[in-house]
Amino acid sequence: MKPAIDHAMPQSLIREPSAAEKRSKTWRTMKRFLPLYLLFLPVLIYYAVFHYAPMTGVVIAFKQYTFMDGIFGSRWAGLTHFRRFIESGDFWVIFRNTLVLAFYRILFGFPAPILFALLIHEMRFTKWKRFFQTVSYLPHFVSWVVVYALMYNLFSESGLINLLLKSSIGHTLEFLSSTEYYRMMFVGSAIWKEIGWGAIIFLAALTRVDPDMIEASAIDGANRWQRLWHITLPSIRSVISIMFVLSLGGILSVSFEQTLVMINPQVAPVAEVIDYYVYRIGLLNTNNYSYATAVGLFRSVIALALVLIANFVSKKLDEEGAIW
Repeated sequence: MKPAIDHAMPQSLIREPSAAEKRSKTWRTMKRFLPLYLLFLPVLIYYAVFHYAPMTGVVIAFKQYTFMDGIFGSRWAGLTHFRRFIESGDFWVIFRNTLVLAFYRILFGFPAPILFALLIHEMRFTKWKRFFQTVSYLPHFVSWVVVYALMYNLFSESGLINLLLKSSIGHTLEFLSSTEYYRMMFVGSAIWKEIGWGAIIFLAALTRVDPDMIEASAIDGANRWQRLWHITLPSIRSVISIMFVLSLGGILSVSFEQTLVMINPQVAPVAEVIDYYVYRIGLLNTNNYSYATAVGLFRSVIALALVLIANFVSKKLDEEGAIW
Protein backbone atom coordinates (compact mmCIF):
# COMPACT_ATOMS: atom_id res chain seq x y z
CA MET A 1 0.00 0.00 0.00
CA LYS A 2 1.50 3.34 -1.11
CA PRO A 3 1.81 6.05 1.52
CA ALA A 4 -0.45 9.06 1.08
CA ILE A 5 1.26 12.03 -0.53
CA ASP A 6 1.08 15.26 1.41
CA HIS A 7 0.36 17.99 -1.10
CA ALA A 8 0.68 20.80 1.46
CA MET A 9 3.60 23.06 0.72
CA PRO A 10 6.10 23.82 3.48
CA GLN A 11 5.63 27.22 5.07
CA SER A 12 9.17 28.19 4.06
CA LEU A 13 8.36 27.69 0.35
CA ILE A 14 5.32 30.04 0.34
CA ARG A 15 6.43 33.29 -1.28
CA GLU A 16 5.03 36.58 -0.06
CA PRO A 17 3.77 38.80 -2.90
CA SER A 18 6.02 41.73 -3.66
CA ALA A 19 5.01 45.36 -3.23
CA ALA A 20 4.62 45.76 -7.00
CA GLU A 21 2.30 42.74 -7.13
CA LYS A 22 0.22 44.14 -4.26
CA ARG A 23 -0.09 47.50 -6.02
CA SER A 24 -1.06 45.77 -9.25
CA LYS A 25 -3.74 43.74 -7.49
CA THR A 26 -5.09 46.85 -5.75
CA TRP A 27 -5.24 48.75 -9.05
CA ARG A 28 -7.07 45.86 -10.76
CA THR A 29 -9.63 45.82 -7.94
CA MET A 30 -10.12 49.59 -8.13
CA LYS A 31 -10.43 49.44 -11.93
CA ARG A 32 -13.10 46.78 -11.58
CA PHE A 33 -15.20 48.99 -9.28
CA LEU A 34 -14.37 52.28 -11.01
CA PRO A 35 -18.03 53.05 -11.98
CA LEU A 36 -19.06 52.74 -8.32
CA TYR A 37 -16.23 55.05 -7.25
CA LEU A 38 -17.38 57.62 -9.80
CA LEU A 39 -20.91 57.43 -8.41
CA PHE A 40 -19.54 57.98 -4.90
CA LEU A 41 -17.29 60.88 -5.94
CA PRO A 42 -19.98 63.66 -5.67
CA VAL A 43 -20.85 62.51 -2.15
CA LEU A 44 -17.17 62.51 -1.19
CA ILE A 45 -16.69 66.02 -2.59
CA TYR A 46 -19.80 67.28 -0.79
CA TYR A 47 -18.66 66.04 2.61
CA ALA A 48 -15.08 67.19 2.05
CA VAL A 49 -16.13 70.73 1.08
CA PHE A 50 -19.10 71.35 3.36
CA HIS A 51 -18.35 69.15 6.39
CA TYR A 52 -14.63 68.47 6.80
CA ALA A 53 -13.06 71.64 5.39
CA PRO A 54 -15.09 73.97 7.69
CA MET A 55 -13.83 72.01 10.71
CA THR A 56 -10.61 74.03 10.55
CA GLY A 57 -12.65 76.99 11.83
CA VAL A 58 -13.12 75.19 15.16
CA VAL A 59 -9.80 76.69 16.23
CA ILE A 60 -11.52 80.04 16.84
CA ALA A 61 -13.15 78.46 19.90
CA PHE A 62 -9.72 78.73 21.51
CA LYS A 63 -8.98 82.27 20.26
CA GLN A 64 -10.26 85.79 20.67
CA TYR A 65 -11.35 85.97 17.07
CA THR A 66 -11.56 89.27 15.21
CA PHE A 67 -12.40 89.71 11.57
CA MET A 68 -9.38 91.91 10.88
CA ASP A 69 -6.84 89.43 12.31
CA GLY A 70 -8.42 86.34 10.77
CA ILE A 71 -8.70 82.83 12.17
CA PHE A 72 -5.01 82.08 12.61
CA GLY A 73 -3.91 85.63 13.35
CA SER A 74 -6.25 86.23 16.28
CA ARG A 75 -5.01 86.22 19.86
CA TRP A 76 -4.96 82.85 21.66
CA ALA A 77 -7.54 82.56 24.46
CA GLY A 78 -7.27 78.92 25.52
CA LEU A 79 -10.29 77.60 27.44
CA THR A 80 -11.57 81.03 28.38
CA HIS A 81 -14.77 80.78 26.34
CA PHE A 82 -15.59 77.31 27.67
CA ARG A 83 -15.22 78.52 31.27
CA ARG A 84 -17.31 81.57 30.44
CA PHE A 85 -20.12 79.36 29.15
CA ILE A 86 -20.07 76.93 32.08
CA GLU A 87 -19.89 79.71 34.67
CA SER A 88 -22.63 81.78 33.03
CA GLY A 89 -26.15 81.74 34.38
CA ASP A 90 -27.46 80.52 31.02
CA PHE A 91 -25.56 77.23 31.06
CA TRP A 92 -27.75 75.11 33.31
CA VAL A 93 -31.01 76.47 31.90
CA ILE A 94 -30.02 75.86 28.28
CA PHE A 95 -28.36 72.52 28.99
CA ARG A 96 -31.41 71.33 30.94
CA ASN A 97 -33.80 72.43 28.18
CA THR A 98 -31.69 70.62 25.58
CA LEU A 99 -31.50 67.40 27.59
CA VAL A 100 -35.21 67.39 28.45
CA LEU A 101 -36.34 67.95 24.85
CA ALA A 102 -33.79 65.45 23.54
CA PHE A 103 -34.92 62.88 26.13
CA TYR A 104 -38.56 63.34 25.15
CA ARG A 105 -37.70 62.98 21.46
CA ILE A 106 -35.80 59.74 22.17
CA LEU A 107 -38.47 58.41 24.53
CA PHE A 108 -41.46 59.12 22.27
CA GLY A 109 -39.95 59.91 18.88
CA PHE A 110 -37.62 56.94 18.48
CA PRO A 111 -40.17 54.13 19.03
CA ALA A 112 -42.83 55.88 16.91
CA PRO A 113 -41.40 54.93 13.47
CA ILE A 114 -40.83 51.36 14.68
CA LEU A 115 -44.42 50.98 15.84
CA PHE A 116 -45.71 52.61 12.66
CA ALA A 117 -43.58 50.31 10.50
CA LEU A 118 -44.91 47.27 12.38
CA LEU A 119 -48.50 48.45 11.85
CA ILE A 120 -47.88 48.97 8.13
CA HIS A 121 -46.15 45.59 7.88
CA GLU A 122 -49.08 43.80 9.52
CA MET A 123 -51.63 45.23 7.10
CA ARG A 124 -52.99 42.66 4.69
CA PHE A 125 -53.96 44.84 1.74
CA THR A 126 -51.00 46.04 -0.33
CA LYS A 127 -52.82 49.08 -1.73
CA TRP A 128 -53.60 50.39 1.75
CA LYS A 129 -50.00 49.75 2.79
CA ARG A 130 -48.71 51.90 -0.06
CA PHE A 131 -51.30 54.60 0.57
CA PHE A 132 -50.55 55.04 4.28
CA GLN A 133 -46.80 54.85 3.74
CA THR A 134 -46.89 57.52 1.02
CA VAL A 135 -49.14 59.86 3.01
CA SER A 136 -47.04 59.44 6.16
CA TYR A 137 -43.66 60.40 4.70
CA LEU A 138 -44.86 63.41 2.70
CA PRO A 139 -44.62 65.80 5.73
CA HIS A 140 -40.87 65.14 5.80
CA PHE A 141 -40.52 67.28 2.66
CA VAL A 142 -42.52 70.17 4.12
CA SER A 143 -40.51 72.98 5.74
CA TRP A 144 -40.95 73.82 9.41
CA VAL A 145 -42.34 77.21 8.45
CA VAL A 146 -45.27 75.52 6.71
CA VAL A 147 -45.68 73.03 9.56
CA TYR A 148 -45.85 75.82 12.13
CA ALA A 149 -48.37 77.67 9.95
CA LEU A 150 -50.58 74.57 10.11
CA MET A 151 -50.04 74.34 13.86
CA TYR A 152 -50.96 78.01 14.28
CA ASN A 153 -54.20 77.54 12.35
CA LEU A 154 -55.06 74.57 14.55
CA PHE A 155 -53.74 75.47 18.01
CA SER A 156 -53.64 79.26 18.24
CA GLU A 157 -56.17 81.07 20.42
CA SER A 158 -58.44 81.52 17.40
CA GLY A 159 -57.54 78.15 15.86
CA LEU A 160 -59.82 75.22 15.16
CA ILE A 161 -58.89 73.21 18.27
CA ASN A 162 -59.48 76.13 20.62
CA LEU A 163 -62.79 76.95 18.94
CA LEU A 164 -63.91 73.39 19.63
CA LEU A 165 -62.63 73.57 23.22
CA LYS A 166 -64.39 76.86 23.82
CA SER A 167 -67.68 75.45 22.61
CA SER A 168 -67.30 72.30 24.73
CA ILE A 169 -65.56 73.36 27.98
CA GLY A 170 -66.05 77.13 27.83
CA HIS A 171 -62.41 78.30 27.63
CA THR A 172 -59.33 77.99 25.43
CA LEU A 173 -55.83 76.66 26.11
CA GLU A 174 -52.58 78.44 25.26
CA PHE A 175 -50.92 75.63 23.32
CA LEU A 176 -48.35 77.79 21.52
CA SER A 177 -47.58 80.41 24.16
CA SER A 178 -47.46 78.41 27.38
CA THR A 179 -44.46 76.67 28.92
CA GLU A 180 -46.83 73.95 30.11
CA TYR A 181 -47.69 72.75 26.59
CA TYR A 182 -44.57 73.71 24.62
CA ARG A 183 -42.68 70.43 25.03
CA MET A 184 -45.76 68.42 24.12
CA MET A 185 -46.27 70.51 20.98
CA PHE A 186 -42.57 70.38 20.12
CA VAL A 187 -42.24 66.59 20.35
CA GLY A 188 -45.69 65.89 18.86
CA SER A 189 -45.06 68.01 15.76
CA ALA A 190 -41.63 66.41 15.27
CA ILE A 191 -43.15 62.92 15.43
CA TRP A 192 -45.91 63.86 12.98
CA LYS A 193 -43.39 65.26 10.52
CA GLU A 194 -40.80 62.47 10.61
CA ILE A 195 -42.65 59.27 11.56
CA GLY A 196 -43.25 58.13 7.98
CA TRP A 197 -39.73 58.94 6.81
CA GLY A 198 -38.17 57.15 9.76
CA ALA A 199 -40.35 54.09 9.19
CA ILE A 200 -38.86 53.50 5.72
CA ILE A 201 -35.68 51.98 7.18
CA PHE A 202 -37.59 49.70 9.53
CA LEU A 203 -39.97 48.63 6.76
CA ALA A 204 -36.95 47.64 4.70
CA ALA A 205 -35.56 45.72 7.68
CA LEU A 206 -38.88 43.90 8.12
CA THR A 207 -38.43 42.30 4.70
CA ARG A 208 -35.69 40.18 6.35
CA VAL A 209 -38.22 38.44 8.58
CA ASP A 210 -38.47 34.80 7.55
CA PRO A 211 -42.09 34.10 6.49
CA ASP A 212 -41.56 30.37 7.10
CA MET A 213 -40.91 31.04 10.77
CA ILE A 214 -44.05 33.16 10.98
CA GLU A 215 -46.10 30.42 9.34
CA ALA A 216 -44.59 27.70 11.54
CA SER A 217 -45.29 29.66 14.71
CA ALA A 218 -48.88 30.28 13.59
CA ILE A 219 -49.32 26.54 13.07
CA ASP A 220 -47.93 25.92 16.55
CA GLY A 221 -50.64 28.20 17.98
CA ALA A 222 -48.77 31.49 18.46
CA ASN A 223 -51.05 34.52 18.20
CA ARG A 224 -50.14 37.70 16.34
CA TRP A 225 -48.70 39.43 19.40
CA GLN A 226 -46.47 36.42 20.21
CA ARG A 227 -45.24 36.24 16.62
CA LEU A 228 -44.48 39.95 16.71
CA TRP A 229 -42.60 39.80 20.02
CA HIS A 230 -40.63 36.58 19.52
CA ILE A 231 -39.94 36.60 15.76
CA THR A 232 -40.46 39.98 14.10
CA LEU A 233 -38.79 42.26 16.64
CA PRO A 234 -35.72 40.00 17.20
CA SER A 235 -35.26 39.88 13.42
CA ILE A 236 -34.80 43.68 13.23
CA ARG A 237 -33.04 44.08 16.58
CA SER A 238 -29.67 44.93 15.03
CA VAL A 239 -31.22 47.64 12.84
CA ILE A 240 -33.02 49.15 15.84
CA SER A 241 -29.77 49.14 17.82
CA ILE A 242 -27.80 50.87 15.03
CA MET A 243 -30.49 53.51 14.51
CA PHE A 244 -30.57 54.16 18.26
CA VAL A 245 -26.80 54.72 18.34
CA LEU A 246 -27.06 57.08 15.36
CA SER A 247 -29.92 58.98 16.99
CA LEU A 248 -27.78 59.60 20.06
CA GLY A 249 -25.33 61.46 17.84
CA GLY A 250 -27.92 64.18 17.39
CA ILE A 251 -29.41 64.03 20.86
CA LEU A 252 -28.06 67.48 21.73
CA SER A 253 -28.80 68.88 18.26
CA VAL A 254 -32.44 69.52 19.01
CA SER A 255 -33.94 70.71 15.71
CA PHE A 256 -32.76 74.30 15.24
CA GLU A 257 -35.26 75.04 12.46
CA GLN A 258 -38.14 73.79 14.57
CA THR A 259 -37.00 75.81 17.59
CA LEU A 260 -36.52 78.92 15.45
CA VAL A 261 -40.12 78.93 14.22
CA MET A 262 -41.74 77.82 17.48
CA ILE A 263 -39.90 79.92 20.06
CA ASN A 264 -41.42 83.11 21.44
CA PRO A 265 -40.80 85.21 24.57
CA GLN A 266 -43.48 83.34 26.54
CA VAL A 267 -41.96 79.87 26.01
CA ALA A 268 -38.28 80.91 25.87
CA PRO A 269 -37.51 79.67 29.45
CA VAL A 270 -38.17 76.06 28.35
CA ALA A 271 -37.61 76.39 24.59
CA GLU A 272 -34.11 77.83 24.23
CA VAL A 273 -31.67 75.01 23.45
CA ILE A 274 -27.94 74.98 22.71
CA ASP A 275 -28.30 75.35 18.92
CA TYR A 276 -30.59 78.35 19.24
CA TYR A 277 -28.33 79.84 21.92
CA VAL A 278 -25.36 79.59 19.54
CA TYR A 279 -27.40 81.36 16.86
CA ARG A 280 -28.56 84.08 19.25
CA ILE A 281 -25.16 84.71 20.79
CA GLY A 282 -22.99 84.16 17.72
CA LEU A 283 -25.00 85.80 14.94
CA LEU A 284 -27.46 88.19 16.54
CA ASN A 285 -24.84 89.68 18.86
CA THR A 286 -21.64 91.38 17.72
CA ASN A 287 -18.16 89.78 17.86
CA ASN A 288 -19.15 86.68 19.81
CA TYR A 289 -18.00 84.18 17.19
CA SER A 290 -15.37 82.56 19.40
CA TYR A 291 -17.79 82.14 22.30
CA ALA A 292 -20.51 80.69 20.05
CA THR A 293 -18.03 78.28 18.45
CA ALA A 294 -16.89 77.13 21.90
CA VAL A 295 -20.49 76.39 22.90
CA GLY A 296 -21.08 74.46 19.67
CA LEU A 297 -17.86 72.49 20.15
CA PHE A 298 -18.84 71.68 23.73
CA ARG A 299 -22.12 70.24 22.46
CA SER A 300 -20.37 68.20 19.75
CA VAL A 301 -17.90 66.67 22.19
CA ILE A 302 -20.69 65.59 24.55
CA ALA A 303 -22.63 64.09 21.61
CA LEU A 304 -19.54 62.21 20.41
CA ALA A 305 -19.00 60.77 23.89
CA LEU A 306 -22.62 59.57 23.99
CA VAL A 307 -22.24 57.86 20.59
CA LEU A 308 -19.03 56.10 21.65
CA ILE A 309 -20.59 54.88 24.90
CA ALA A 310 -23.80 53.72 23.17
CA ASN A 311 -21.83 51.94 20.44
CA PHE A 312 -19.66 50.17 23.05
CA VAL A 313 -22.71 49.01 25.01
CA SER A 314 -24.52 47.90 21.83
CA LYS A 315 -21.49 45.90 20.73
CA LYS A 316 -21.37 44.13 24.08
CA LEU A 317 -25.07 43.26 23.90
CA ASP A 318 -25.20 42.39 20.20
CA GLU A 319 -22.23 42.14 17.83
CA GLU A 320 -24.39 43.14 14.83
CA GLY A 321 -25.99 46.06 16.67
CA ALA A 322 -22.90 48.30 16.65
CA ILE A 323 -21.74 50.71 13.96
CA TRP A 324 -18.08 49.71 14.21
